[in-house]
Amino acid sequence: MSKTRPSDAAVEHRRQEILDHVIATGEVRIDDLTTRFGVSLMTMHRDLDELAERRLLRKLRGKVEAYPATTMESAARFRDTFNQATKDALGEAAAAHVHSGQTVFVDDSTTLFPLVRRLCQIEDLTVITNSLEAARILGRAKSVEVVLAGGRYHHEFDSCAGPDVIAFLDRTHADIAFVSVAAVAVGRLFHPVQDYAELKKAALRTADRNVLVVDNSKFGRTATYAYGDIGDYDLLITDEEAPTEEIEAALLAGTAIEQVECAPEGPEYEF
Repeated sequence: MSKTRPSDAAVEHRRQEILDHVIATGEVRIDDLTTRFGVSLMTMHRDLDELAERRLLRKLRGKVEAYPATTMESAARFRDTFNQATKDALGEAAAAHVHSGQTVFVDDSTTLFPLVRRLCQIEDLTVITNSLEAARILGRAKSVEVVLAGGRYHHEFDSCAGPDVIAFLDRTHADIAFVSVAAVAVGRLFHPVQDYAELKKAALRTADRNVLVVDNSKFGRTATYAYGDIGDYDLLITDEEAPTEEIEAALLAGTAIEQVECAPEGPEYEF
């Protein structure tokens, strides 16, 4: 009997796991990857060619290696399409906390783009962001004033960070701020780039109310720079697949939790 062809979501999920393994290991033989993930050599080459084309890893003769300091969060093109149904549900839940007339901060996390699109439908908002893509989305809405926090531009994130952005945020005020995170491990927050870790700390000082929006794929990970913990936030919005130990860590820290039900991304198959 022929095997069922995996859904696009299942293939993307496998590629994320392959990338995570390469990042954690640094350099891996392609034969070892086929054994680890239980797929054919042809399938593995196809996955690696796709990841290499996105410049997420280097494919060499018989092996692959990670780019220096590469993480899932620094791969914007991959991040923007992965786990999209979950991100959309999180964005809908987050938008319910925004009201007409408010000033809102959103950072450059692709997890927040579904929220950003919904902000276009809310009257009389001022939105502060360091994300050029968020500014482009919001710029089409006549009822939203966009304030772009400019500074050092980072192509891989399509956004600005650094001392100028932090100084700007320290001079501004928002009613509510939404950020996401590259990695969470038992309540500790991490980012692979120091400028962005510092930016997320500055965002906490900017807003009266701080909301962390995290899909389940970010839990149980670490990155180079630890910059705070989940207790710094008033509310965690996540999905029902978030690990129990991470929910318990948030509750212990005194953070309110809102878990949303998400449409399935599709079954996971291997071939």
